[in-house]
Amino acid sequence: MIKKFNDKNILNLAKAFVCIDNTDDCLDFLADLCTVSEVKAMAQRLEVAAMLNDRRVYSDIVAKTGASTATISRVNNALTYGEDGYKNVLEKLSAKSDSGELTEDD
Repeated sequence: MIKKFNDKNILNLAKAFVCIDNTDDCLDFLADLCTVSEVKAMAQRLEVAAMLNDRRVYSDIVAKTGASTATISRVNNALTYGEDGYKNVLEKLSAKSDSGELTEDD
């Protein structure tokens, strides 16, 4: 466990995400939990991570996502030196997409 997240409330939040079993319930939870701006920022970071993982250059990422170079750099640092959270999620999303489990409606 990551030391900075060793807090009961943060652990409960992680458990809440793990117990969600469909996209609609997850979107409902995100709507209640976060502002629209916060959700969009997290979604943007995931898109940036996917593009960095695909070896896209910063200028392409800025043009496609509108993310700042600071955000891109932060995500890149997480991909390079982080806890592999982005990598694990991107792999799982890719596997579900490749197997047909993930559709536009999910």
